[in-house]
Amino acid sequence: MDLVPALEEPLKKTLGPATAKVMAEHLGLHTVGDLLHHYPRRYEERGQLTHLADLPMDEHATVVAQVADARLLTFASSKAPRGKGQRLEVTITDGSGRLQLVFFGNGVHKPHKDLLPGTRAMFSGKVSVFNHRLQLAHPAYELLRGDGDEAAETVDSWAGSLIPIYPATAKLESWKLAKAVQTVLPSAQEAVDPLPESLRDGRGLVALPEALLKIHRPHTKADIADARARLKWDEAFVLQVALARRRYADAQLPAVARRPEPDGLLTAFDAKLPFTLTEGQQKVSKEIFDDLATEHPMHRLLQGEVGSGKTMVALRAMLAVVDAGGQSAMLAPTEVLAQQHHRSITEMMGELAEGGTLGGIEHSTKVVLLTGSMGTAARRQALLDLVTGEAGIVIGTHALIEDKVQFHDLGLVVVDEQHRFGVEQRDALRSKGKQPPHLLVMTATPIPRTVAMTVFGDLETSVLDQLPAGRSPIASHVVPAADKPHFLSRAWERVREEVENGHQAYVVCPRIGDEEDESKKGAKKKSPEDEAEKRPPLAVIDVAAQLVKGPLHGLKVEVLHGRMAPDDKDAVMRRFAAGETDVLVATTVIEVGVNVPNATAMVIMDADRFGVSQLHQLRGRVGRGSAPGLCLLVTEMPEASPARQRLTAVASTLDGFELSRIDLEQRREGDVLGQAQSGVRSSLRMLTVIDDEEIIAEAREEAAAVVAGDPELERLPGLRTALQALLDEDREQYLDKG
Repeated sequence: MDLVPALEEPLKKTLGPATAKVMAEHLGLHTVGDLLHHYPRRYEERGQLTHLADLPMDEHATVVAQVADARLLTFASSKAPRGKGQRLEVTITDGSGRLQLVFFGNGVHKPHKDLLPGTRAMFSGKVSVFNHRLQLAHPAYELLRGDGDEAAETVDSWAGSLIPIYPATAKLESWKLAKAVQTVLPSAQEAVDPLPESLRDGRGLVALPEALLKIHRPHTKADIADARARLKWDEAFVLQVALARRRYADAQLPAVARRPEPDGLLTAFDAKLPFTLTEGQQKVSKEIFDDLATEHPMHRLLQGEVGSGKTMVALRAMLAVVDAGGQSAMLAPTEVLAQQHHRSITEMMGELAEGGTLGGIEHSTKVVLLTGSMGTAARRQALLDLVTGEAGIVIGTHALIEDKVQFHDLGLVVVDEQHRFGVEQRDALRSKGKQPPHLLVMTATPIPRTVAMTVFGDLETSVLDQLPAGRSPIASHVVPAADKPHFLSRAWERVREEVENGHQAYVVCPRIGDEEDESKKGAKKKSPEDEAEKRPPLAVIDVAAQLVKGPLHGLKVEVLHGRMAPDDKDAVMRRFAAGETDVLVATTVIEVGVNVPNATAMVIMDADRFGVSQLHQLRGRVGRGSAPGLCLLVTEMPEASPARQRLTAVASTLDGFELSRIDLEQRREGDVLGQAQSGVRSSLRMLTVIDDEEIIAEAREEAAAVVAGDPELERLPGLRTALQALLDEDREQYLDKG
């Protein structure tokens, strides 16, 4: 079946080239279908005025209000003819507050005639402050007259008693959008329904043309609720069908089943372990081994709190694949992390990692590191070990993906911190196997279940939520440096105490400090209040220098940041891991994977500059040994600010899933989806990933059933059309890459 012509009609044919150009450039709307899916943000009731008291500063707002008074003022002006300028000041009210409108120069005549006291209208403009009062300068307006034929028409065009307020721009006010929608609304009758009839009937959902009519022209609040319920289902279902089709296609791919031999490398490794695996680790390992034993590629997301033992689970999977005659590759986002993984894995394996050397024993393999900054000889040797199969395990950065890298038989790819990888990278590595390798994606950023189902919907999910025995609790406190400077002094005393007790500490800063800093230059010209608010984030190099001279005088302090040479970074990390350095002042390069059990304290400077998940990640670097951890979140933000509330939330719980929920509610899921999936952000207009958990879960089940019964969607042309519209070819591909 062809695409629906009426909804594919370009807007310039229907609305004229000028309006269509503005819609395309400012709102990304090109066709009649695009405009019909540009839903109102909210609705104003004709009898109830919008809350002027809640107007957002510096944003474009549309308000419905009544003119309280209007004054035409004349003032001296060199620019105006006859030396007199005119200014019209109109005060509007809605019962909750008052707002001043101002019109200047030649622009005063029409509003002076139109905006008489008692007149009701919609006003749209950018909210600013003048003389400590809110105002709209030169707002556009649309009168809402209450009688006569013209009035009936105006009232009619505003959909009965509920006035839709659209996401608008300065170039295109809400009511102009409403009029444009009015023009194309008849085409909604031709919208082809993507939902199977049985699904619609079973859930009591209205048909798509009716939903579009009710969302744009509701007569009652029940109309809006019906429309929203239906349109949310469309979004959830179409997205889940796209993901179900990816899972289905992946399940058709061939892969080599990898079953570990009974008394091989894995058995020898398990026998050496000085501890038993947690129940969670055993359960997740079983899920992974079951996947590896099938002849279709595994696609699994392993979520686990920092320190829940994900690396151990991944290493056992890699050893199982080596046992089965294949090779395993672990992809890390940074060189520091790749080196760290290489070091910790070779330490965990001991002589089992010395295959091919004199010290190696039976059932051992070679574990090689491959990064961009390696010397030529070492790199050549690593590449040789991979192509001959001598190395069973390789750990590296994106250098692993280069064309020159060939594997003997790649069986498993482990991706650490998935959200740091681009699209092409995962695929390029997958193409290195004779058949698609199995894939295990690890993340230490806890992801709420619905986001996992939406963003990583092509992956099966395993969760490690127990911490291994011997892990210590971490106490977290907010240090309000501006309100209570003595708290900051006490923080540095606590760091000294930890060092005196034989432990080590991290100090984390948001910036490195050797860059040319524009914001610093600009900030000097501002008032002291602005200075505090706008000053650049604290920097590693400056803070380290101040600590050495001041509160941490006499301690061994070193710095670590991303712009250092790889060898220098590695040397700093080695000294810190060996206990030769007391305090490491670093950027977030330590966020992931750095494991120094003797580090017990962390001070995060300007903690309000970091996101919730990032703070949680950073905090997971302490308390990794038997001594309790301490995390101090230093901020100059005032107590009532949202930033302070965010920090208090982080200090109050160690549950990463709870924090990721808070984070998502604060950032709005668009950001999360936007980062994780190119373009899909714009496809979720009605659905909110946190509130609509139930719909997403149900849509996932329905989608899986539909795709299993009809993979090509031959019996559901409307759904096929909706998929094409939602995800062009590239975007559907993108869903499996995160």
